[in-house]
This record gives sequence, C-alpha cells and structure tokens, in this order.
Amino acid sequence: MESSDQEKVVAVIMVGGPTKGTRFRPLSFNTPKPLFPLAGQPMVHHPISACKRLPNLAHIFLIGFYEEREFALYVSSISNELKVPVRYLKEDKPHGSAGGLYYFRNIIMEDNPSHIFLLNCDVCCSFPLTEMLEAHKRYGGMGTVLVIKVSAESANQFGELVADTITNELLHYTEKPETFVSDLINCGVYIFTRDIFTAIQEVSTHREGQANIRHLSSFETLQSPTRALPVDFIRLDQDILSPFAGKKQLYTYETMDFWEQIKTPGMSLKCSGLYLAQFRFTSPHLLAAGDGTKSATIVGDVYVHPSAKVHPTAKIGPNVSISANVRVGAGVRLISCIILDDVEVQENAVVINSIVGWKSSVGKWSRVQADGDYNAKLGITILGEAVTVEDEVVVINSIVLPNKTLNLSVQEEIIL
Repeated sequence: MESSDQEKVVAVIMVGGPTKGTRFRPLSFNTPKPLFPLAGQPMVHHPISACKRLPNLAHIFLIGFYEEREFALYVSSISNELKVPVRYLKEDKPHGSAGGLYYFRNIIMEDNPSHIFLLNCDVCCSFPLTEMLEAHKRYGGMGTVLVIKVSAESANQFGELVADTITNELLHYTEKPETFVSDLINCGVYIFTRDIFTAIQEVSTHREGQANIRHLSSFETLQSPTRALPVDFIRLDQDILSPFAGKKQLYTYETMDFWEQIKTPGMSLKCSGLYLAQFRFTSPHLLAAGDGTKSATIVGDVYVHPSAKVHPTAKIGPNVSISANVRVGAGVRLISCIILDDVEVQENAVVINSIVGWKSSVGKWSRVQADGDYNAKLGITILGEAVTVEDEVVVINSIVLPNKTLNLSVQEEIIL
C-alpha cells in the first residue's frame, strides 16, 4: 500500500431525520433542520467546510433518514463548490449513530481511508479536526472524542466523561448521569481508525447471542429493557464509548473554543452568532461592512446574501444574518436576528432577537422582538413561513405559525 493511500480520510456527518428536530418547529416544517441557515449557510455546511480543511479528504458522507430529494440539490451544489465528493446516504430505518456507520461500511470504506471522522450535524463548534487528527495519531488508539469543560450545573444534560489528566485516555463514560460525574462532556465529534467497524460488529454479535439465549428462556426475560433494541441498532455512546472506556482504546481531545447543541430555534440564533464570529478567522470575506454612506451601517458580525437589497439608511447588527432576496427598507434597525429568504422588512421597522420566516413581511414602524433568552420557550420571537405583520404592530416574545396575518399587537403568545 502506498503511503498516500494510507493517509486518506473520510468524514461522515449524521443529519438525523424528520422525526428528530421536532423541537425545531415551526422552522422545520418546510426545510430539513440540517439545511436551516445559520450565519447564512445551511447548518450542515459548517461541519462540511471544516472537513474541507482536512488534508487528504477523499469523501464526505451525510447519513440520515430524510428523503433523498430533500438533500439532492444541496449535495450536488456543495460537491461542485468544494471540489470534494459529498454523498447523501439514506437509512431505511434508524440504526443509531454507530449502527448507521456500520450499515454503510462498504460505501464509507471504498476509498480505503485510514481514518473516519464522525460528526453530528446539530452541534455548533469550531470543529478543530486537523488538531484532533494529530492528537489521535499521537495517542495511537481506536478513537478520539472531542470534549469540552462545562459548568457542573449543566454537565448532566450531556454525556459526561472522565479522562486521564496526563494521557487523555477516556476512562469512564456515562450518558446524562443522575449524579455529577465530571465537568467534561462529549461534543459529538469523533475520529476513528477502521477498527471501529470491528468494535461495532462485536457489539452486534454479542447482542445476537443474547437474543438467542433469551428465545430459549422464560417469558420474563423477554420483558428486559435490552429486548427493545434491535440487533442492528447500535448507539455510539452507550454501546461503544462506555464498554471500550478504560481499555487504552479511546482518548479525548479538549476544545478550548465554543460548543453548543442546536436543539431549538433559540439556540440556532445563538449559534448563528457564534458562527458569524468564527467567520472572522475562517471566512472574513463573508462578513458585511458598511458605514451608512453608500451602504447600510454595519455593527459587529453580519452576513448579507449578495442578492439582498438593504437601504443605506438601515442599521444592522450585531449577530444578523440576511438570506437571499430579502428587502430591507429605509430606517430599519436589525439586531440579533435571522432573516430568511424573500422577507420584506419595511421602513422604520425594528427586529430584535427574532427569526423571521421565509416570505414573511414586517410592516412599517412595526416591532418584532424578544428578550433574547435563548433557552426559554418564548425567549426569542419566531415568525413561521409567510407571516404578515401589518404596519405599527408590535410582536413580543411570541411564536407565530405559518401563513398568519397579525393586525393587532401580541406578547408572550403562540399564534396557531
């Protein structure tokens, strides 16, 4: 085997499916959550562009159970743009994060890669993949997990892990523990050697064995909790990380940058801001500039799609992302918001801590705003697709479902 062949890497990005991401409504009604734009780029674009920076990247695979047509357009355009083959692989049914990898093992291993990256689409971080790969090679294990330190109070919402402070070996792993185990949590970004496939196979074979024993034994054992798991449903965390911890197989790499999970629309607004800030280092050309003379006044990190029309008297930012064909009128003020395709924001309107859905319109002198608590249910205002806010209407801390017209002001409401 030639050395160049030895060094090839592939990346697998888990994108989930329509039954996931229900907390993302009303924004996931017409767009798969992985294609929802953060900082003006589809959510999945951020891990993809991080993969693109890897040396010797042979292929990027997206695995999920959305219909292929939902990803076809994006996958072909991103392959052309990055000059890297990107392929969407549809699972026939959920197999779990490790099971999905195993199900498509022949396709994933076609390029004979020495390393496989596995990333979750709904985490927001700087994806320090090159540094992770270097660390992984030093450790010499089967896998390396990206980890981050969080406050002890919030740690139990995630997979907590204990690592050796000197060798960084993963010693112990617990998914969402009842009591405090550690302030190190799993970021959902991994790198594996091809040995991962053998490890998954072992778990599956073991489970088949268990199932056969159970068929012979009494009715009571059929009620056991593991019975619910099919042989080919294998979770990376409980089924691989936990049993292989402490066996000199798995190691950790700690990120000192940001990390968030993108489970709700509120978090997507926060993450859009984190990605915009990241653009300063990775893609400064994507950030808008302007001082109000020829173009609008820009404050902080702002993305404006080239097709958007923004009046020079508008003032925009920080943390604003403006999508395709948006029209922003005179005197408009936008702060901490995502404005999706084909929206019109009319003169002197104000939008703060909000997401304005596709084809919506915000009338003159109206206000669409929220207090900006990313974790609260109504902490940011969301207008679904094609919502009309009439002139001089105020919408505060509310969620408005698609195709509604608001001619009266609302506060702390969900408009169905």
